Amino acid sequence: MRQFYSLFPISHAVRGKSDNSLINNTKTHYLQSILRQELSWTHYRLLLKVTDETERMFYMNEAANSNWTTRQLERQINTELFKIITASKNKEEILRLANTGITVSKPKDIIKDPLVLEFTGFKLNTKIYETDLEQALIDKLQDFLLELGKGFSFIARQQRISHENDHYFIDLVFYNYLLKCFVLIDLKVGKLTFQDIGQIDSYVRLYEEKIRQQNDNPTIGLILCAEKNETTIKYSLLNDNKQIFASKYQFYFPTEKELIEKIEQEREFYEREKKMNTDQKNKK
Repeated sequence: MRQFYSLFPISHAVRGKSDNSLINNTKTHYLQSILRQELSWTHYRLLLKVTDETERMFYMNEAANSNWTTRQLERQINTELFKIITASKNKEEILRLANTGITVSKPKDIIKDPLVLEFTGFKLNTKIYETDLEQALIDKLQDFLLELGKGFSFIARQQRISHENDHYFIDLVFYNYLLKCFVLIDLKVGKLTFQDIGQIDSYVRLYEEKIRQQNDNPTIGLILCAEKNETTIKYSLLNDNKQIFASKYQFYFPTEKELIEKIEQEREFYEREKKMNTDQKNKK
């Protein structure tokens, strides 16, 4: 309890007041402004383990905004969600995230990389097939929706889309109600290839032509792969496409080394994108 009051200092807001009603009113006001009443004591016991104040405030607000259970909150803390999504953010953006939680305004905002699929039960270096992975994600759909992030609704599995006499089957289809667009997911148990990228691009183009409605925003394509490298990304449409993405998945929580590497990659990407935008403005 002492630790709780030191990290969420309610009591000092009422020090020196003699009127009980004033004390109660002040307590309530401070509690509402600092804490989130949607959360239980068990939520706060988990939050006490987060030592960084900014990170702790992020998890508190995001748990309340997204209606996370205590198990879901614990999982997001364990997967280092805050560190991953703030890797390429400046100080102002990080403080905004801490105060408001995640906001979604563009396709990249809903893409997580890596995705942690420990709930599937598969072990590291276990040989699996794409059908095995697909079935495991469907069996644990609630966990998968949580890992995907905000605004996802499940639409279909192995959805058929046809062109002339050819039929194609999209592994998983979701709709993101925040971005108001379809999200097509292609599962790959191996290393990302140029062929994989071309395939998801074709799926997205077909979906745009045959299924997307006038009120829907452009369709997003996402490849979930076991491994990828920067060379494949650099020399493919993934390099500058705003609708096609590739994310790595893993069956275990990231290690500190992996997290550091990921943060550095995100920072490098952010710097390249920033320089590209600056160069484009200068040309104008």
